[in-house]
Amino acid sequence: MLDTLQEAGFEAYVVGGGVRDLLTGLKPKDFDVATDARPEQIRRLFRSCRLVGRRFMIAHVRFGHETVEVTTFRGPISDTHERDATGRILSDNVYGTLEDDAFRRDFTVNALYYDARSGIIVDYVGGLEDLRNRTLRLIGEPESRYREDAVRMLRAVRIGNKLHFRLDPACIEPMQRLAPLLREIPPARLFDEILKLLLNPDAVENFRALHWLHLWQALFPEVDAALEREPERTRAFIERALAGAAERLHQGLPVSPAFLFAALLWVPVQARARDLAERQGHPLFVALQQATEELMTRQALRIAMPKRFSVPAREIWQLQPRFEQRRGGRPQRFLAHPRFRAAYDFLLLRHRSGESLQESVDWWTAAQQGVPSPMADSASPVVHGQRRRRRRRSRRGAHPGPEPQS
Repeated sequence: MLDTLQEAGFEAYVVGGGVRDLLTGLKPKDFDVATDARPEQIRRLFRSCRLVGRRFMIAHVRFGHETVEVTTFRGPISDTHERDATGRILSDNVYGTLEDDAFRRDFTVNALYYDARSGIIVDYVGGLEDLRNRTLRLIGEPESRYREDAVRMLRAVRIGNKLHFRLDPACIEPMQRLAPLLREIPPARLFDEILKLLLNPDAVENFRALHWLHLWQALFPEVDAALEREPERTRAFIERALAGAAERLHQGLPVSPAFLFAALLWVPVQARARDLAERQGHPLFVALQQATEELMTRQALRIAMPKRFSVPAREIWQLQPRFEQRRGGRPQRFLAHPRFRAAYDFLLLRHRSGESLQESVDWWTAAQQGVPSPMADSASPVVHGQRRRRRRRSRRGAHPGPEPQS
């Protein structure tokens, strides 16, 4: 790709996280390219190119199964840039030189440009020195840079923990004050950033830093309230879930965002369901459904979870009362439910986080193995895979009625 751009007369460099990670001994996830070619010129050079982005147009060039992000050098910030009331830049299709582009990047360690032909690293902002000092430092005045794009606060946490670098004090100082700016970021974009932070080997450290810097409150206000109300229980539940996800990632196993979000929001959902059950007399499963709708609706105002994740998360919660229904044919039907395994894993997480669920865990673990549980109900239908025969009703055609819920 670099050869194609350079042979066409353009400047082209590998830039950003790929260069940074190589220099710190990490395996880069991908490589980005910066060039003085305009998006339309890039598209003419590469048949597999697609232009994306509103605020700043970017070229995605596909090579086999890989997609390389190619950006045109950005020009300096000026009064002509369109901004909103908070200072966030709304339109940024202004082009410049390599040096202009370097000063537009967020952190010094992300503004290193590698010329593959000469083997030279171009550094205008002191990024190599910060790499040696293991310091993450913003380019420019921190408050202005955060106002341009508040997501930089989240990136500071994630990159700092990934590299095990200390955050420059000037980078930290404005965060608590400017955390409300995250409420102005589109909820769909915040969903992507949260996945990067929490589906991550450093997820527990990221969560702790976000909470300490008051960024968590702007992202998950209901969870933040639970951390104030029940700090030890809420923190333990979230950190156990994040640690479990990190371990699965370490083992090369998949982690479902639906399960992760179900874990993050469980304590406030459960607290609201109990409140509804006690105050309004709703059965627990009805209260849980109402609490689910309330919490999901409010959370979507901050972070927009796609339906392919929000629907399974809701089901994981709403299946929890069924673990208490162990009579008749219900267990066999529950075991066949497509979301049973996720709900069961969530039950285990609840138990390991301090809820008194040993009996249910033992019973359903044994049920899956087709063996009797030492704590099984006397009327259990799942013993060695056998089902008890139901008694015939005395009246022909009598409707069985609704199944009682726990």
